[in-house]
Amino acid sequence: MTARQRPWRTLGVLVGIGLVVAVGVMVASVHHAIDELPLSDASVIREQAAAKHLDPALIAAVIYAETKFEPRTSSAGAEGLMQIEPETAEFLAKLSGGYSFTTSDLGTPKINVAYGSYYLRYLLDHYEGNEMLAIAAYNAGLANVDKWAAQARAEGGELTVATIPFPETRAYVQRVLEAQKEYRATYARQLGLS
Repeated sequence: MTARQRPWRTLGVLVGIGLVVAVGVMVASVHHAIDELPLSDASVIREQAAAKHLDPALIAAVIYAETKFEPRTSSAGAEGLMQIEPETAEFLAKLSGGYSFTTSDLGTPKINVAYGSYYLRYLLDHYEGNEMLAIAAYNAGLANVDKWAAQARAEGGELTVATIPFPETRAYVQRVLEAQKEYRATYARQLGLS
């Protein structure tokens, strides 16, 4: 081999090594993302999805975005897997015909997911099935999303993920929609989708 041929061979070897490393990183990233996609209380999610006519992957995705299935109390006082604020839970209890509610109930996964699912159904009905708007309202509140949607319509358009004014809500909606796809693909059997 001549000195002139060596650089090309070296370049070919380096490109080959680079491709192997890149593919390895991509595979590791996919496995890493799937490993970090938790699921618990699948039977509760399936039950509430059926009762409220919801996509169980959507419920799982909201739980993932809110708590990654590790219930806690937020700095705003929201509690449980789906991070329900006590005031919202009281509103939902009255709306659904419930007669008693205690804040400690929100720590019980079955009750928390029932309230969160009821609220998702309420938001989906309010937004005529538009999941993006319902998810945005779950995070930013109904009044904010109504205002944003009305402003977008007044300007001749519609509210999209990219035009959500709050960066936190925009990121939240993207996270939920992506997680929903991942839950459908990864946990179809556990969520009763297959």
